[in-house]
Amino acid sequence: MDIQVITADYGNPQHARALVTLLDVYARDIMGGGEPLREDVKENLIPALAQRPNAFSILAFAGDEAVGFANCFEGFSTFACKPLVNIHDFAVAPQWRGHGVARRMMDCLEKIARERGCCKITLEVLESNHTAKALYRKCGFSDYKLAAATGNALFWQKYL
Repeated sequence: MDIQVITADYGNPQHARALVTLLDVYARDIMGGGEPLREDVKENLIPALAQRPNAFSILAFAGDEAVGFANCFEGFSTFACKPLVNIHDFAVAPQWRGHGVARRMMDCLEKIARERGCCKITLEVLESNHTAKALYRKCGFSDYKLAAATGNALFWQKYL
């Protein structure tokens, strides 16, 4: 089946449902934390994304079925003095993995980033997610480091 990848319209109810449903499927997966989305998140996610001018999402469809998504945010690289795209969430429905959906989505995201004049695309990946890491390497991603002497950058967080 042909896969179509589009930029989601947060005002489109079909797109909104697809994004929330696919994010919930991803959240329930061990690689997404293994817990379903809270009801308040399901209810407020799309309006919250729509209020952020630097947010955009893409959806992959196989016919009328949403089979993959990415939630992204445009940031800014001070070292390059150019925008960047951070892929915050990226997932393909389990039954559609291995069918080229993720690669099509990555190609779409790279096209969007180039159109926006971005200097790079960033993402986070769990150390044990070997399938995702293999895809990202095939798409040209690698560990982030300024110089060999400084080592790899680490992604840290502090909950508030």
